[in-house]
Amino acid sequence: MLKAMQENSTYQGQLQLNVVSQITSVPIENATINISYTGIPGETLEQLTTNSSGQTETIDLPAPPLEYSLNPSIEEQPYSEYTFEISAPGFESVNISGAEILPDVMAIQNVQMRPLDEPQEPAETFVIPAHTLYGEYPPKIAEAEIKPTNESGEIVLSRVVIPEYIVVHDGSPRDTTATNYYVRYKDYIKNVASSEIYATWPASTIRANVLAIMSFTLNRVYTEWYRNRGYDFTITSSTAFDHKWIPERNIYDTISLIVDELFSNYLSRPNVRQPILTQYCDGRRVSCPNWMQQWGSKSLGDQGYSAIEILRYYYGDDMYINTAEEISGIPSSWPGYLLENGSRGQKVSQLQEQLNTISNAYPAIPKISVDGIYGPATTNAVRIFQSVFGLPQTGITDYSTWYKISEIYVGVSRIAELT
Repeated sequence: MLKAMQENSTYQGQLQLNVVSQITSVPIENATINISYTGIPGETLEQLTTNSSGQTETIDLPAPPLEYSLNPSIEEQPYSEYTFEISAPGFESVNISGAEILPDVMAIQNVQMRPLDEPQEPAETFVIPAHTLYGEYPPKIAEAEIKPTNESGEIVLSRVVIPEYIVVHDGSPRDTTATNYYVRYKDYIKNVASSEIYATWPASTIRANVLAIMSFTLNRVYTEWYRNRGYDFTITSSTAFDHKWIPERNIYDTISLIVDELFSNYLSRPNVRQPILTQYCDGRRVSCPNWMQQWGSKSLGDQGYSAIEILRYYYGDDMYINTAEEISGIPSSWPGYLLENGSRGQKVSQLQEQLNTISNAYPAIPKISVDGIYGPATTNAVRIFQSVFGLPQTGITDYSTWYKISEIYVGVSRIAELT
């Protein structure tokens, strides 16, 4: 049946894998990836090899009809499930089972491999559970959207800061056997959004849901919600308490680009300093008055509502989008204007230095002169960087590109360990 689907399917999703060292964040060249249907793990459909940027080519894979992920009344599974077996000389093998391919969008599978300590260690295996809109998960336990901050001894940050990392407890709060994961904030948001909404939905719907996920997460960060209760993590992966986050799950290009665009934003109400704890439900199996309903947000996006209009429809007209005062873990903040051909100055020099450092790990990105002049060579290097990291290939350093360059620079230079 699966072979017939592969041969006859008119719907295709795209896939690209990015493979790096867990220790150094340096890309792994010549990693081998065997791809099979999760239902038939022994039958390889494709074999891919990573290039000097640790990336595979982008391939098409059969997926179910698009309408399955656009219509809440359709009970069919809206994504195909694939298994990836990743191996590379000198690294522990990784197996990922249940990666989700949706039609008409690109799935991005990021893989971190551990250097081998023993000659033959067993492959690390990750099994991706069902998407929250398709599988059965406990509904969110209602909480106040604004937390009291005057309790004796409670720690509350004085301002909203975008953290570089958060600690995710992969289970319910009291499950002491659950693993804690150190996760980049942006990667966490991309993972949750890919786990909780469909990447095929309208861009305004994805933006509204991403903003709700980020605001909720930043409320947990700002109020030190779990740490003030004696726990050693920021947030959990339990849908009853927080969001669904899944180790090693794939994300999607439509979601990734929107998170890169919005990651310093959160939701506010007048005269409230803390980000709002924006709770939501699917709106089909679970109803939640005064919260956002995910399927309903999709319907509003179809009708042309903007992200803020969708959010106000559910949370009220006094909800607005705010921007954090500080972003942690970056060498220098966005200059506030586009850097492009003809730009000059210290910010251009800094950009050139960072690109040259990145090029040591990603040789596809050419070395450039650090002269503070944004000429054709810098434009070309930025365009290649954007190509490698899935951004629009304009050659212009906009907000998303600036912070992506900062993120990769910190990763490959290990500045994070020194600061």
